[in-house]
Amino acid sequence: MRQPDRREADADVPTPRRQDRRRTARRHGPHQLVPQPGRSRRPGPRPPPPLPLRHLGPNRRSPRNKPPISLGTLLRRGITVPRILLVRHGEVDGAQLDAEGWWGPARDFSPLSAVGIQQAKEVGQKLRASGATRIISSPMTRALQTAALIAAETHLPLTAVEFDLREWLPDATLSWRTAEAVAAAADFHLHNGEWPPGEARTWEPQSSVRRRATRALQRQSALSNTPFIAVSHSMLIESLTGDLGIEHCGVRELDQLPVADTGTILLPKPAA
Repeated sequence: MRQPDRREADADVPTPRRQDRRRTARRHGPHQLVPQPGRSRRPGPRPPPPLPLRHLGPNRRSPRNKPPISLGTLLRRGITVPRILLVRHGEVDGAQLDAEGWWGPARDFSPLSAVGIQQAKEVGQKLRASGATRIISSPMTRALQTAALIAAETHLPLTAVEFDLREWLPDATLSWRTAEAVAAAADFHLHNGEWPPGEARTWEPQSSVRRRATRALQRQSALSNTPFIAVSHSMLIESLTGDLGIEHCGVRELDQLPVADTGTILLPKPAA
């Protein structure tokens, strides 16, 4: 007589594995497999190897991933920046401050005179066809008022006040009067804008004015590649252009900035 196969005998005996399968089928359907705790899945295709680290950052093959080139690098390569129209403020009326005895930096609160207001309006009319898209200004009252009048004539927005576009500082002690400022300016021009070797002065050197002015114009040039108007002061415009005796509301055009590290001065083009 044939002995029954052990497997046949045990076919109807539920085992833990069969119980798990039946329970899974009741919960999830007969064709779904749910991984059991402690069991590894069937090995599938191997994942691709990770990319080398050098491909994870900027590389030459992908122009979109190239790091941006700094404005200073562009300047050193001779690449032009947006055209900048430098405008000196209009004539100032300091009568009220003189009457009240204000001196030093307080004189920078002086507004434009009636002549200065007219000068600002006229230069604004001339700048309508300049192609500029915005205006920036020194924080000093005479420059801000000039910029506001130009904005009204050109219908351009006054988008920024740049502290580094302020006027040359005649006395670091901040205690000068008008006569002392005039004497400091004479000494400034006598020594070509720089302190004599081995000597210190209280007035700001031209290289310092040029450095901060260039910083301000670089910041603004990096925002947009369109021409803009910068309202500032005679000594600052002189430091950038080398042009002496800039008249009230005079315009000087730059199509390239000096590199602040080298102190290079680029002569301006005559403004149209």
